[in-house]
Amino acid sequence: MFFVFDIESIPDIAFLRTLLENPPEEDEPMLEIAAEEFGRGKSGFLPPMYHQMVSWVGLWVTTSGEPRQKVAWSGTNEREGLETLIDTLRTFKDFGVIHHNGKGFDLPLVTYRAMKHGLQLPSRLNNHEIRYRFSKHNLDLMDEFSNFGASSYPRLKHIGALIGIPVKMTGEGDEVLSMYRDGKLDRIEHYCYEDVMATYLIWLHLQFTSGVLSQNEFQNLRSRALSKLQEIQQSIP
Repeated sequence: MFFVFDIESIPDIAFLRTLLENPPEEDEPMLEIAAEEFGRGKSGFLPPMYHQMVSWVGLWVTTSGEPRQKVAWSGTNEREGLETLIDTLRTFKDFGVIHHNGKGFDLPLVTYRAMKHGLQLPSRLNNHEIRYRFSKHNLDLMDEFSNFGASSYPRLKHIGALIGIPVKMTGEGDEVLSMYRDGKLDRIEHYCYEDVMATYLIWLHLQFTSGVLSQNEFQNLRSRALSKLQEIQQSIP
């Protein structure tokens, strides 16, 4: 089984305040200073250590690509969300994971936050089959399409546009904090679900292109997944 997943997060404002000397009382100027000091590149996007999880969505699929079960969580109690994710990942013993930039962000985020809350992750996540950079049990679309950095890293939205799949129709990552402040947790989870379905669809295309799926298998799975993606995009909370 594979777990196709995505995580939505916001800056851990309380933690960031402990790291800055004389931080401004207002959150926005404080976040600007934190982005300059701890951010990555010109975007100033904070690395996973400085984020807290507010939502996650996962889709269990078989190795042949058949979808089995959608699971999700969103909320303000991060520990509860982590415990739910941990329980979910213990459903299967030898699962693999599929994601977009999960190696660079989502998986490190889960590790950092589990450490913060004193939680123990499933041993599978520390298994060589998952930890090995070139593992086929830990599929990061950014690695797969860039040949592990030999080429440029693609954006999920751009891969979708290339193959005619609309992506990011219900939101963008930089809108999550404002949605969280407005109490729109269901909207965040919905956006996260869209990303998961897009990731699953792009993975199906890659499986067909690589010769793993036959034409008939691919067309059947793609048609069903595309219908679900369109349903998600047309039912924004």
